[in-house]
Amino acid sequence: MARSPADSDGNQDPAVTGSSAWFRSYMHGGTSTVISTLVSFPVYKTVFRQQVHNITVLEALRQLCGEGPLKLYRGIAPPLLMKTLNGTLLFGLQDTILQQLLWTGSVLPRNALPALAGLGVGVVEALIFTPFERVQNILQNSSNDRSLPTLRRILVRLSSETLASGFYRAFLPILARNALGNTIYFGLKDPVSSAFKERGLSPIASSFLSGVVNSMLISLSVYPLSVLVANMQAQVGGESLGLRVCWQQLWKARQFRLAQLYRGGSLVILRSCITWGITTAIYDQLKSSR
Repeated sequence: MARSPADSDGNQDPAVTGSSAWFRSYMHGGTSTVISTLVSFPVYKTVFRQQVHNITVLEALRQLCGEGPLKLYRGIAPPLLMKTLNGTLLFGLQDTILQQLLWTGSVLPRNALPALAGLGVGVVEALIFTPFERVQNILQNSSNDRSLPTLRRILVRLSSETLASGFYRAFLPILARNALGNTIYFGLKDPVSSAFKERGLSPIASSFLSGVVNSMLISLSVYPLSVLVANMQAQVGGESLGLRVCWQQLWKARQFRLAQLYRGGSLVILRSCITWGITTAIYDQLKSSR
């Protein structure tokens, strides 16, 4: 993995800088991602039911309990693969883009370059992972259980539709969500961590809290986009409505109230804070051990 600006001298060959560290980051990041996904998936599924059906936590839990334990992890394969790939690409690709910006020069201040690199990663993420998220949301919507009972049936159905209606449904809100989230995360990760270190916290605690703070800020900023994506992608077939119409329908369904739009957000923020706190701490520890 190419090194971040905090430990880069700006003169090394990007093809060879930190390649062994990139592999170690993949191994540690992949393992932590698999574990965190397995642990947090029931929470995510509960939140998804709230987003799609506009119900309370207890009602969502009753649905899941009524379906039985065998269906609790239905739909986990796409997010497990998606998050493992995402954990692999996220930091390595951001560092690669950042190094290119450092070597080629930029009119922007040096401390703004990590955020710009994060923006680039967000675009790549949207292009690669939108189809995975589409399949995941279809699998998690219980109303699709009869018509699309298997992953194979879902893939065949989506393949028969256009990209905009099939695999890349809701691409624009996903692009906006990922680009904004990664820009905030990489732009603030090191400054927030440094601020905690100045208060006497240990490096690992500072990194963990940096991940928690950034995750909370990102979750609050992009949660409405995540709700919109879940509602746009959960259904298959029918009239293909545009982004504006889908947003208007969602806003009306939430009774034009922001509190209703953020329903289920507390669980999302809690899960995200824990996941990104751990991920940030692991990454920073790997980087400092090179």
